[in-house]
Amino acid sequence: MATDAHSGTPGGSIDEPVTIESETHLEDVTAAHDVVLVDFYADWCGPCQMLEPVLEGLAGETAAVIAKVDVDEHQQLAGAFGVRGVPTLALFADGEQVEQHTGVLPADRLRDLIEGYTE
Repeated sequence: MATDAHSGTPGGSIDEPVTIESETHLEDVTAAHDVVLVDFYADWCGPCQMLEPVLEGLAGETAAVIAKVDVDEHQQLAGAFGVRGVPTLALFADGEQVEQHTGVLPADRLRDLIEGYTE
């Protein structure tokens, strides 16, 4: 559980998803926090909309930072990560990508995935 949602301290948690504005912004977020789950999504994607409240909950419940990348706005960034379908979730630990999953995963599976790198 995060205690200060907006402290800005490196390695700390943020209690709500962070909207990624650029490749540099994504690099900064993944470098500044221990564990980051990146959601590559699209507004028109039904499964992405189903996943959104799950990710919002995980942002408040886990030590991971949840980052959101709109693939329509950031096509090159999505391409750089090999995103072929949405939602695609990429997990970063200590600044390095360690997992990538395409499709909706249940909240308990995502929580277990995150906790495998935060505990």
